Amino acid sequence: MQAHAATARTEGIYVATEMSNTVWRLAFTAGDKIRQVTITAGDGAGFLQQVQTAKEKLHVAADAPVYSCYEAGRDGFWFHRFLTAHGVTNLVVDAGSMRVQRKHRSAKTDRLDVELLLRHLLRWQAGERNVWSVVRVPSVEAEDQRRLERERQRLRKECTAHWARLWSLLKLHGIRSCPKNRFLAHVVAARTWDGQPLPERMQAELRREYARVAQLAQQLVLLEAEQVRQVKAPSTAMEKVAAKLHRLLSLGPTSASTLTYELFGWRTFRNRREVGALAGLTDTPWSSGALAHSQGISKAGNRRVRHVMIEVAWKWVRYQPASALSQWYERRFAHGGARLRRIGIVALARKLLIALWRWVTFDELAAGVRLRPA
Repeated sequence: MQAHAATARTEGIYVATEMSNTVWRLAFTAGDKIRQVTITAGDGAGFLQQVQTAKEKLHVAADAPVYSCYEAGRDGFWFHRFLTAHGVTNLVVDAGSMRVQRKHRSAKTDRLDVELLLRHLLRWQAGERNVWSVVRVPSVEAEDQRRLERERQRLRKECTAHWARLWSLLKLHGIRSCPKNRFLAHVVAARTWDGQPLPERMQAELRREYARVAQLAQQLVLLEAEQVRQVKAPSTAMEKVAAKLHRLLSLGPTSASTLTYELFGWRTFRNRREVGALAGLTDTPWSSGALAHSQGISKAGNRRVRHVMIEVAWKWVRYQPASALSQWYERRFAHGGARLRRIGIVALARKLLIALWRWVTFDELAAGVRLRPA
């Protein structure tokens, strides 16, 4: 197998892992020959044993360095930490960032996928940094801190789904409105088109569905109370970052926590472009010959950060009207139509995200910004 810039590649053995739910396929090479094997999913000891076997089969020294990669997915980062602890240089890569042929229908099998992954690893080690995007692996503590907000978001979605189910069940009998307050009492008092109460089994199903909603709502209250505690009485370095963001009017405990644990609490940035790119708020140009236009924001970054920044931008215009950012928005977009205002709020979200980064990192407060009283 020929690799680009092979003379520049570091000597050692290279392994790519294609993960699935039951088995993992491994592809090894030390130059031209490729060796593929399969192991049970999650078998770390089996992986290390196959590395030693591959070194023998491919005539590589037993102490030669091992370079590995796998695609980010359901298995998360535990395997990366396992490999790093055993001296393997590993990369976790974004599968969507790899370039593939689009001019014809492509075959897809685990054997082909792992070989393509291995070829990209060789090119990366040879110095080609544009073959894919490497995922920044958080520490165990930083990854654990994200669980609170991600669980809260999931519970909110589940609550919405259960309420939609409750109202759909009521519509089966022509009841189109039933307030959330004292829901079960309204169900008992509800009457169908002919003045009859709801059937017994329907009422029983509604009670069970409402019990699930009530349990989720109780869990949500506990999670949101914990977020408030973290920003008002911070005890860790990341909680102090969230508390610092919360000092700004228009950022509540939820938005401050999301921005901290998804972005500012554990990542470092060299410039403002990296901040905007990570949130997917950078422009995507389209230019060919005399034609040039914008395709909108890339949406290639962290969707949670992007969503919360759009919400924060709307609140910023309302609660920080004297800030330079709000005044810029008012001049450029506020007097246009609804579509222009929505476009402008995305632009404001990018500028605001950079301003928050400067506040957290360099203590630079944007002009006209108000802080909460101490």
